[in-house]
Amino acid sequence: MNHLFEPLGVTDVRMESDPLPTASYWQDAFKRFKANRLAMAGLWVLIVLLSLSVIAPFLTRYSYYETHLGLNNASPCKAFWFGTDELGRDLFTRIWWGARISLFVGITASCVDLVIGVLYGSIAGLCGGKVDELMMRVADILHSIPYLLVVILLMVVIGSGMKSIILALTITGWISMARMVRGQILQLGQLDFITAAKAVGASRRRILFRHLLPNALGPIIVTLTLTIPTAIFAEAFLSFLGLGVQAPIASWGAMANDGLPAVRYYPWRLFFPAGFISLTMLSFNLLGDGLREAFDPRLKL
Repeated sequence: MNHLFEPLGVTDVRMESDPLPTASYWQDAFKRFKANRLAMAGLWVLIVLLSLSVIAPFLTRYSYYETHLGLNNASPCKAFWFGTDELGRDLFTRIWWGARISLFVGITASCVDLVIGVLYGSIAGLCGGKVDELMMRVADILHSIPYLLVVILLMVVIGSGMKSIILALTITGWISMARMVRGQILQLGQLDFITAAKAVGASRRRILFRHLLPNALGPIIVTLTLTIPTAIFAEAFLSFLGLGVQAPIASWGAMANDGLPAVRYYPWRLFFPAGFISLTMLSFNLLGDGLREAFDPRLKL
């Protein structure tokens, strides 16, 4: 029988020289985001708007408060690119100074909502039980208070201005973020890797900051990008009603309010501030939708 067998010699075994490249979750999400043309367009528009809000006021020879008697309500021309208002002030300069105020209020309020909402929702979702029930009922009560009523009350107490607007937007604005984070914490808490972390004795703090929040970061970023345009529009709406920043400081909403009575004869006074509000909100929403598609693994084909 031995002659029927022979030792196996050394043969050339062809191995794969280069394994298929693997991409991490964040690399895959970034690749998907780059492939979304609308989201990239929104991102570049926001970059241009933010850049112009910083440098554009220095590109003109007119100051924010400078008036030109006899040149009031001038149409857009070479001297005044966006025209002038009823006092002869250059609208181009005022538009970009107003962009600073509108973007500052919107981004600041959204960042405060982010911090409060993430902490509140994380504690509620991680503790669960009666603590979760109590915290969510408190959030429901606050959510039932109209922010317009909050603004009016704050104006009576501390006066009108950016401080009142930011406080009004953040008193109830964090609730949507808190609810989203709570839902993510409850969902992730049922997965096996969280059970394994509990089994090895990991503390709640470590589970929250090392496992739960990093895995919920995608939805948190998406919610933040969708919260910013809401805050910008709320500030513009309040300033349009005269409850926001006061003269001589003007945001886009206040400028739109000033241009509304003259829209039949001097439409550019309303067109430019309203147009930039719409463009900013559209860009943020396109960016948020693109991030949602990029971070949602269920959309991966």
